[in-house]
Amino acid sequence: MSSDQQYPYGNGYPYQDPNVAQTWEGQTWDTQYQPAVQPAQQPAPPVAAADTAHLPAQGASGAYPLPPEVPYDTPTTHLRAVTPDPAPAAPAPAPAQPGYGAPTTSGHVRLTDAQRARAEGRSPIIEPGMQPAVLTAALGGLLAAGAALGPYGLLVPLVLLQAVTAAGWFRLNGMWPARQGIALAFAGGLTADVALLAAGREHAPAAILGTLGVWVLLVLVLQLRSHAGSDERQYGLMATVASSALAVLAAGHLAAVPDAVVVGGLAVAVTVVARALPLPGAVTLVVALLAAAGAGVAAGGMTGMGARGALLGLGAGVCALVGHRVASYDYPSRFVHMTAGVALPLAVAAPAVYVLGRALA
Repeated sequence: MSSDQQYPYGNGYPYQDPNVAQTWEGQTWDTQYQPAVQPAQQPAPPVAAADTAHLPAQGASGAYPLPPEVPYDTPTTHLRAVTPDPAPAAPAPAPAQPGYGAPTTSGHVRLTDAQRARAEGRSPIIEPGMQPAVLTAALGGLLAAGAALGPYGLLVPLVLLQAVTAAGWFRLNGMWPARQGIALAFAGGLTADVALLAAGREHAPAAILGTLGVWVLLVLVLQLRSHAGSDERQYGLMATVASSALAVLAAGHLAAVPDAVVVGGLAVAVTVVARALPLPGAVTLVVALLAAAGAGVAAGGMTGMGARGALLGLGAGVCALVGHRVASYDYPSRFVHMTAGVALPLAVAAPAVYVLGRALA
C-alpha cells in the first residue's frame, strides 16, 4: 500500500472508515503510567472485559500494547495506594515527678488519701494510736487529781484541755492556719471558766449557756465583717462556732461535783487506752466499755460514790468513744491525733460528767 493510500488526507493519521467505531491509539489509555487516583471512600470499579471490546488488537499500525489485566480482588487493593498516611502518634506523657501522682501532673486536683482509699475500697478512717491515748489518759488523770484539790487545782488542766480542743477542731476540719478562730474559741472557754468561778456551781447551767450564746453571737458578727468569700465565711463560721461550743462545754468539768470529775476523768483515761489496744474493732469496743464501768466502780469506791460510779464511768466512756471516733474521721493527720484525738474524748464527756454527777450524788 502506498503512502497516499495509507494517509489520504496527508495529516499523518491513517485512514478511518466512517462505518467503523472510533478507536484510541494514543498513550492516554495506558493506566500503568497514568493511574487514576480515586477517593478513599469510593474505590475505582474493576475494568470489565466488555468495556475493552472496542479496542484494536495488538499489532495494529501505530498502536501500543495494553498492560496485562490484573484481576480485581478486594476494595483494599485500590485503597492501599490512596489511603493517607496515619497521623503521627501523640508524644508519650512526661514521667510523673517524685512525690506526685498522675492527677497532679495531668492538671487535675490531687486526690487526697481519703479519696484514694475510697476509690480502692478501703476505709478512710484511722484511729489515734496508743501515744495519743496515753496523753489522753495523762490529761484525764490530771483532771481527776485537780478536782480532788479543789476548783483552782482543776483550773490548770482544764485550761490546757480547752486550748488543745480549740486547736484540734480547726485542724480536724482542714482549716489551718486559723489563729483568729482558735484564739476566739479558746477565749470562749476561758470566759466560761471565769463565769463559773464567779457564779458558783449552783448557777453553772446559766453561766455555761449564757457564755455560749454570747460567743455564738460574737462569732457571727465577726464573720459578717470578714472580706472572704461566701463559702469560706460559711466554713469559718461553722468551725468557729463548733470549736467555741466544745471549749465552753469542757468547762462542765469545773461545774460538776468533784467526785464525779474524779470518776469521769479516770473512766475516760481507761476507755481510750483500752480502745487503742491491738485487737479487733468490736472486741476493743466491748473491752473499752467494760473498762470504763470497772474504772467507775474503782474510783467510786475511793470517792464515796460506790457502785453508782459504774453508771457514771460507763456514761463517760460512751462519750469518750464518740469523741475518739470523731477525731478519727477522714484520714486525719498526726497533728489532729495529738490535739483533737487527745482532747475530744475528755471534752465530749464533760456534759455527761456534770449531768450524771448531779443525778447520782
